[in-house]
Amino acid sequence: EVRMYVCGPTVYDLSHLGHARKEVVFDVMVRYLRFRGFRVQYIRNITDVDDKIIARAKEAGLSWEQIAREFEQAFQDDMDALGVMKPDQEPRATETLVEMQEIIRMLLDKQFAYVSEGSVYFSVEALEDYGKLTHRKVEEMMAGARVEVDESKRNPLDFALWKASKPGEPSWPSPWGEGRPGWHIECSAMSRKFLGETLDIHGGGVDLVFPHHENEIAQSEAATGKPFARWWVHNGLLTVEREKMSKSLGNYITIRDALCELHPETLRMFFLSHHYRSPVDFSKDAVGRTKKNLDYFYNTLLRIEEICGKEDGPPRVDGKGMKQTPPEGMEPGDLETVRTLTRRFQEEMDDDLNTAGALGELFRAAT
Repeated sequence: EVRMYVCGPTVYDLSHLGHARKEVVFDVMVRYLRFRGFRVQYIRNITDVDDKIIARAKEAGLSWEQIAREFEQAFQDDMDALGVMKPDQEPRATETLVEMQEIIRMLLDKQFAYVSEGSVYFSVEALEDYGKLTHRKVEEMMAGARVEVDESKRNPLDFALWKASKPGEPSWPSPWGEGRPGWHIECSAMSRKFLGETLDIHGGGVDLVFPHHENEIAQSEAATGKPFARWWVHNGLLTVEREKMSKSLGNYITIRDALCELHPETLRMFFLSHHYRSPVDFSKDAVGRTKKNLDYFYNTLLRIEEICGKEDGPPRVDGKGMKQTPPEGMEPGDLETVRTLTRRFQEEMDDDLNTAGALGELFRAAT
């Protein structure tokens, strides 16, 4: 059994290609683990209250709920278009406030957190091994920190578990006063609620390693005294024409804009042609090559059907039922390449989800 939690979207805008890559990577990871016989419990959260959502609502003259629900639905529509399957549970931050407050109380009781001006902060200096995910010490983080001065904090690196309410912002009751949760606490609460105190796999983009995932580890392990996650999986960043994606540069591509020009399978194959941990550059030339490769694969499937023989039900993976002599124009070695394809494909996928290597085996069989 695999208990897997992946950080989901903050729903204040349309999702872009970087989000698409992350979701495709973890979609394939879950599918492959299940294919290999694991029972996967897959949780992905929705951050539906956040500074960005509140700012977008003010800008649009709408409520924060209207903005959150609009872009949450847009995200779901984009995932459906990409062929990304739904997780087993997809909780919203606003639906797990009780669980968040429970963890905050545990941290206060153990003196890993403190109350200041109606907010609750985690004290990074109270945790001896804070920084173990990034392998950095608190002193090193302080030296390079760009943290706004906040006199309510004891240490600039301390992070909010609960934020005191401000005029015009959404708030909920708590033992420390009206307010709303900090960003980091929601993932600790949701993962604990649905998967228990120790996860098998925790995933997300590499941009979340610090501070988000570092802070998740700190608050979860300080509260429970148990390891938070056995394996951390982070996908690499995506650039566009070798530039960081940015609206100001005019290279910000939403998923739905990309799918106006590309078939979803082309986009999926483009992402999977690179190892999930490596950075990826999105360009017209690269996507054009992917489209040609996808067309080539579909044509090859017709050839494989001729070689293996058409049959109803799932394809055989043991080589039985295949023609014993190669069709005209094929060498005996080509038949063996097809017979061993599944094994070689699995060997690549078993090696840290090496989708690029697995696709390479398909190319080898195709050629």
